[in-house]
Amino acid sequence: MKRTVSLCITALLSCLLTCPALAADTLLLTPTLYPTEVNEYASGEEMRLERTYCLSPTDDPASIPVGDFDREGWHYTLLDVTRQENSKSDEKDYAETYTLNMDTKDMEKIMPQLAAERTVTTEDGYTGTLALDTSSIKVEAAGYNTSTKTVTATRTYPNLSDADISFVPKSITDNGRTMELADVQWQESDGFYHASATYTGKVSNKYATGYIVTADYSGEVVRTTMDDTIYTAIFSGTPIQPERSAFDWRYLLILPAGAGVAGLVVLGRNWLKKRKNEKKWEEYTK
Repeated sequence: MKRTVSLCITALLSCLLTCPALAADTLLLTPTLYPTEVNEYASGEEMRLERTYCLSPTDDPASIPVGDFDREGWHYTLLDVTRQENSKSDEKDYAETYTLNMDTKDMEKIMPQLAAERTVTTEDGYTGTLALDTSSIKVEAAGYNTSTKTVTATRTYPNLSDADISFVPKSITDNGRTMELADVQWQESDGFYHASATYTGKVSNKYATGYIVTADYSGEVVRTTMDDTIYTAIFSGTPIQPERSAFDWRYLLILPAGAGVAGLVVLGRNWLKKRKNEKKWEEYTK
């Protein structure tokens, strides 16, 4: 029984000693961000304290602690917060082929359609101005069609003995094309006949339906991305004036508990003393 009472007293005392520490911890604000640099300097009769934070794009600036605090006899209050964004650039060479549809292959008509420079933005965020490479210009037919037309040729055969068509050739070759007899006109003079023969043939012509112009543009493109952002919290400090009486109201919570502990200690001692006397009496009366 004596051991049980001692354990209870010890546990109660531990709780009373731990409670002020827990209460103090709850009053402290633990920042989620820590400064990379702290500078403190005098400004007239006041002090200035600057806390510098380096935040990545995923960090929340609202996590920067800006509340009042005390430090080495000075009370600091937020004066201002500055922000500085840092960016980085990535450069690379880039080339792009430009395609143009035309109805002619005449370069004098094509060149005005090709700009000397072109501004581009790539899929991965690079931008820049590219220059035309005139040596890369190519013109190709987009497709072909075939057209057919009838052509004619005339031949004369003078001084024929008779107006007999058998004297007139049935076909001729003209510019490499074979042409067939289509018509004969006769004229008589001094007992002779003069034949004027007309021949016809088909000519096929292959032509382009349009032209595709390709030209290469090349140059340097740049991508700018945001890097870490620098935040500086500037605090103004004023001296802390000593207080004549500083009373910690938390001790009001300790006094009733202490009185309770003291009472338990007294009761425990009285009970132990009584128990000891009873044991002596029992031993005496045996």
